Amino acid sequence: MSDRLGGHFQERQLGRRLCTTRANTPGRVRVALKFLDSATAYLTALFALSSPTTMVATTSEQLSALSGTTVVVHPLVLLSVTDHHARSVSRSSNKRVIGILLGQDNGKTINVANSFGIPFEEDEKDSKTWFLDHNYIEGMWEMFKKVNARERMIGWYHTGPKLRASDQEINDLLKRYIARPVMVIVDVRPQTVGIPTDAYFAVEEIKDDGTETRKTFLHVPSAIEAEEAEEIGVEHLLRDIKDSTTTTLATRVSEQLASLRGLQSRLTDIQKYLHDVATGKMPLNHQISYHLQDALNLLPNLNDTETTQSFVTSTNDQLLVVYLSSLLRAVIALHALVDNKASIGRAELEETKGEDKKEKKEKGKSEKKDEKGKESSKNGSDEKGL
Repeated sequence: MSDRLGGHFQERQLGRRLCTTRANTPGRVRVALKFLDSATAYLTALFALSSPTTMVATTSEQLSALSGTTVVVHPLVLLSVTDHHARSVSRSSNKRVIGILLGQDNGKTINVANSFGIPFEEDEKDSKTWFLDHNYIEGMWEMFKKVNARERMIGWYHTGPKLRASDQEINDLLKRYIARPVMVIVDVRPQTVGIPTDAYFAVEEIKDDGTETRKTFLHVPSAIEAEEAEEIGVEHLLRDIKDSTTTTLATRVSEQLASLRGLQSRLTDIQKYLHDVATGKMPLNHQISYHLQDALNLLPNLNDTETTQSFVTSTNDQLLVVYLSSLLRAVIALHALVDNKASIGRAELEETKGEDKKEKKEKGKSEKKDEKGKESSKNGSDEKGL
C-alpha cells in the first residue's frame, strides 16, 4: 500500500517537473498541478478504501476467525472467582463481581490460568450506571507481571449469571489493555449440573436488511482442565466432599440422571427460542438455525423398518441383561435371608444347650447340698442319742 502511494507521489513530482519545463505559461502549470493533485487524492482514497486494514469485518469473517476457538479455564480460576464472590456479596444479594483473567492466548486455544478481582460498583436499577477502577487494574498487572511474566491479560470475568447491558461498554474499556478480550461468565450459584462457565467474544453483527451494524457477543465453547498440581488439590477437596456411603452404581445412576436433566433443559431452551422466533419476539439468527439443522440431521429416521428393528433388538438385549441381573439379585437376597435364618437358629440352639447344661449343673449342686444336709442332720441325731 505504502509502495503504491509512494509511486503515485513520485509520478506527481515528475509531472510537476515536466509541466514546469514544457509549459512556459503559469496558467498551464496551475492547471496541470491541479489535475495531478486531484488524481493523487482520488488514488489515495481508492487505495484506502480497498485496504483490508480499514475494512470492517463482516459477521461471517469474524465467525470463521473464531471458529474452533476454545477457552480452557483452570480450577484455580473457579476457586478464585467463587472466593471473590463469597467475600464481596451476601447470599441474599444479586450483585455481581468483576475481575481480570490472566493466561495465554494461543490463537485457537485461550488458556485461562489465573485471575484477580477488581473494584466494581453498578446501579441495581440501571445497569448502564457503573464504576470500574482501571488504575487498580494497571497496578495489579504490574505486580503480577513481576511474579509470572508468561501470564498476560487475556480477558475479564463476571458472575452474571447472564449477559448484562453494560457488558459491551466494559469490554470496550478493557480493549485499552487487551487487543482481543474474552469475557467469561462464571455461575457461582448453578441450578443445573454442568460446566459453570460461558465464554464470549465481542463481534460486529451485520444485519441482512442493510441497517447499521451493532456490537454483540459471540458464544464460544469452554472447557475445564487442570495441571498435575491442580489435580492433586482438587482430589483433596473432593475427598472431603464425596460421600463414602454411596456405591459406585448409585453414583453412576445419579450422574446419568443429571445428564438427562441437563439435556432436557437445553431442549427446553431451544424450543423457547424457536417459539419466540416464530412469534416474532426474537430476530432470526441464521447461524443458530444452521447448527440446529445440523443437529437434527444427525437424528436417525425412525420411519425406516430396519432402523426401528435394530433399536428394538438393542433395547431387548439390554433389558435381558437387566432382567437376568434382577433375577440374580433376588436369588442372592433369598440365599442371604435363608443363611441368616439358619445362622440365627444355630445360635439359638447353642444357647439352649448351654442353658440346659447350666441347669443340670445347678441341679447337681443342689442335690449334693441336700445330701450333705441330710447326712449332717443324721450325724447330729446320732450324737444326741448317745
